[in-house]
Amino acid sequence: MFDLNPGLSVWTTFVFLILLGILWKFAWGPILEMVQAREDGIQGTLDQAANERDEAAKLLAEHRQQMADARRQAQQMIAEGKEAGERVRQGIEEKARIEGDAMIERARESIEREKDAALGELRKEAVDLALAAAAKLLQESLDEEKDRELIMGFIDDLSSGGGAQA
Repeated sequence: MFDLNPGLSVWTTFVFLILLGILWKFAWGPILEMVQAREDGIQGTLDQAANERDEAAKLLAEHRQQMADARRQAQQMIAEGKEAGERVRQGIEEKARIEGDAMIERARESIEREKDAALGELRKEAVDLALAAAAKLLQESLDEEKDRELIMGFIDDLSSGGGAQA
């Protein structure tokens, strides 16, 4: 078994080289191409996954930025709404105050007119009573128009500050 046969060794080497040439020509090329194609496919898939991961990271960052912008805009809208509400409240308060002041002023003017009318009526009644009393006392009819002027002048003097003189 451990005999070395030179003829067998030459033929074995020759068959091995022919088999190696056949494999090289017909098998190694396609096998290497398939291995290279598979390696290229795996590398392409890895590159695509890396690109998609980078794109996803960019989209996530963009989404976060948009969410931050939306929150900021919402806060700004809330602040603007509060400011607008405060301005409206102040406007309503100012309008109510102005209207209240106007109502008070109209009431004062109305009271003053009523007071003046009442005083005028009271003066007239006082004059009429004074004339009636004087006529009764004198038992005669005086010149009514002249008497009225005289008494009205007297009452005007009294109401203008000379009330303590009589």
